[in-house]
Amino acid sequence: MRIGVPKEIKAQENRAGLTPPAVHELVRHGHEVLVQSGCGTGIGCDDAQYSAAGAHIVPSAADVFGAADMVVKVKEPQPSEIAMLRRGQLLFTYLHLAPDPQQTQGLLASGCTAIAYETITDAHGRLPLLAPMSEVAGRMAVQVGATALQRPNGGRGVLLGGVPGVAPGKVVVLGGGVVGTHAAKMAVGLGAEVTILDKSLPRLRELDDLFGGRVKLLYAAAAEVEQATRAADLIIGAVLVPGAAAPKLLSRAQVAQLQSGTVLVDVAIDQGGCFETSHATTHAEPTYVVDGVVHYCVANMPGGVPRTSTWALNNATLPFTLALANKGWRQACQDDPHLREGLNIHDGQLTYRAVGEALGLPWVSAEDLLRG
Repeated sequence: MRIGVPKEIKAQENRAGLTPPAVHELVRHGHEVLVQSGCGTGIGCDDAQYSAAGAHIVPSAADVFGAADMVVKVKEPQPSEIAMLRRGQLLFTYLHLAPDPQQTQGLLASGCTAIAYETITDAHGRLPLLAPMSEVAGRMAVQVGATALQRPNGGRGVLLGGVPGVAPGKVVVLGGGVVGTHAAKMAVGLGAEVTILDKSLPRLRELDDLFGGRVKLLYAAAAEVEQATRAADLIIGAVLVPGAAAPKLLSRAQVAQLQSGTVLVDVAIDQGGCFETSHATTHAEPTYVVDGVVHYCVANMPGGVPRTSTWALNNATLPFTLALANKGWRQACQDDPHLREGLNIHDGQLTYRAVGEALGLPWVSAEDLLRG
């Protein structure tokens, strides 16, 4: 198969779809890999390293999209990229379609087959291709939140770890999944007072064992969420409904009741955000203020640490990329029900229920499509 890797063009996105070692593995399996010149600049890999791994370097995205059977990316295709997709072409990347009707309609119109990293599952019902970026985003959430809390950046002027004689900052994490767990680890490591709220009692029990009493664990009833967030210095939105739009956990009125200088880090912004006042930002302008509350809503947080993120992502995606290249998307999805969960769009049809329900669009199940 001919596999293409364009340079990412989303604002401040420095990750790359494939690392040189991943290219080498694909070439070793008999595939041809086309890499756009400069694709690896953000991860510290030049064209020569990709060439040494066996890639053919091409000058433009048009050369990649025009020749590739499968396009491997990191972020959702931008409008100019959607315009280059064609019927029968396979797109393998993060999509996050539920809050993005424009992208969804563009992909449907293109006729391509689109498989989303974020909805592929594993035998335990987890999301293995989302997990590495969730780990990065969770850890970054505390890092960027601590910076935003500094007074010159609009925050309350609180040091999360405190100092002897002064209480530490209060961090509230909404959601105890991968993002929330890694955020809590970082916050605890800094010495903050940490509270995690989640609606799964089994998960709260797991977190109790993991943290050994070092964090406060609460069931995420609406009243508990409101009370905990009103006292917080840093609030991290870490909820996820696979493939669907994120639920709104704080209304505009509730945000207005938070302490002035409180920082919200909305890691769920890729799925529409979990605060009513959230809207996507970029690494170039990561924050804005609503009612005295600082919002950090960068939609590609791991893009800020692209080298770490790209290697972590490729470690997870490469087995699936190989399966798609070796077998073709149809056979690969028939053989692997977990990969099949990643199928979101095929030949003008929506194939993921949560996206269809979120956008009010008709959909057909991937199983029915493959049987047809």
